[in-house]
Amino acid sequence: MNETRRTLLDALAEGPTTGPALADRLGVSRAAVWKQVEALREEGFGVESGEDGYRITDVPEYGAAAIEFGLGAPYEVEYHDRLGSSNDRGRELAADGASDVVVVAGEQTGSRGRLRREWTAPAGGVWASVVLRPEVPPAHAPLYTLAAAVAVTRAAREAGVDASIKWPNDVLVNEVNEGTSADADGVLVSETNENTSADADGERVEESTAKPDRGGRKLAGVLTEMEGEADRVSWVVVGIGVNVNVDAADLPPGATTVREAVGDVDGRTFCQRVLETFAELTDDPDSILPAWREHAATLGQYVRVETPGGVVEGEAVDVRTPGALVVRTDEGERVVHAGDCEHLRPARSR
Repeated sequence: MNETRRTLLDALAEGPTTGPALADRLGVSRAAVWKQVEALREEGFGVESGEDGYRITDVPEYGAAAIEFGLGAPYEVEYHDRLGSSNDRGRELAADGASDVVVVAGEQTGSRGRLRREWTAPAGGVWASVVLRPEVPPAHAPLYTLAAAVAVTRAAREAGVDASIKWPNDVLVNEVNEGTSADADGVLVSETNENTSADADGERVEESTAKPDRGGRKLAGVLTEMEGEADRVSWVVVGIGVNVNVDAADLPPGATTVREAVGDVDGRTFCQRVLETFAELTDDPDSILPAWREHAATLGQYVRVETPGGVVEGEAVDVRTPGALVVRTDEGERVVHAGDCEHLRPARSR
C-alpha cells in the first residue's frame, strides 16, 4: 500500500474529514482525493460523503487496506488470499531490503513448522509474518519469538479465550485433562550458521499421536527466521499462526481454535491486536520477559525438557534473556536454551 493510501486511511479512521482537509493532509488535489476514495470503495469500504466530509461506514472483513485501517502499529500490510508460506514471502521481501512489512495470507498451502514439518493453515486463521530489521545481536532474536507469543495470548484473552504460553512460544487454551499425557512440542531452535539462518520456532502439533498437553490444547505457534552476522541481525521474519475462525476438526489432534472456545470473532480486529501488541513489546525489549512471565503456563510446572545435551527434569521457575528456561532440579538450577518441553504436572503435586 502506498503512503498516500495509508495516510488517507489514517485520516478517515479519526472520523469524518472534508475533501479540502484530506487534500491538504495528503498533499494532493481534491480530484486525487476523490480517486483514492473511489479506490477504497472498489476494495469494499463503505464511504459516504456528507456535510461534515467523508466518513467510513463499512470496512471489508479482511485484506491489506482493512487491516491497515485503524491499525495502531507502524506496519505496511501485504495481503494474499492464498499463499504458499507467509514466511517464505517475508524472506523474499527481507532479501530485497524491506522492513516493517507484514505479509498476511487468507490461507496457506505450503506452511511449515519446526524442521520443515507441514503446518495446516486453512482459511479463517490469522497467518502473518512480520519483517523487521532490529538493531540487536543474533543472540537476542529469540525475544521476538516470545513477544509474538505474548501478543497472541493477549489478543486471545481479549476475545474471551483463557490462553497462556508454553515455553517458549506455544499458545495454549487452558483445558486441563488429567487423563492424558503431554506432547513434547514447544521448542526453541537456536543453532546458527556463521552468516545465515537461526530458527526460533514453535510448530503446530501435526503428529497423529499428539494429545492435549497438560495445561491446554495448542491455539497458535510462532516460527522466527533470521539472517545476520556474528554481531548483528540483518533481518528477522516472525511468522505467527493462530487458529481463529477455524473448525478444530480440520486441524491435527492436540490443536484447538478460538471458534471452539468462544465462537467466531472479528478476524481483522484479532490480527490488528496481535500486531499492535507485538509492536509495543518490541519497541521496549525490556518489557518482553515480564510480559511473558505474566502469561506463562510453564512456570510452576514440573517439566521434562529434551535438550541437545540430554534430558532436564524439574520445576520450571523462571525465564531469562533471551528466553532461556530456568529449571530447578535435584542437582540445582539448570538454564535451558533449547529443547522440547513437556508439562508433566504442577510442581506442587510432586
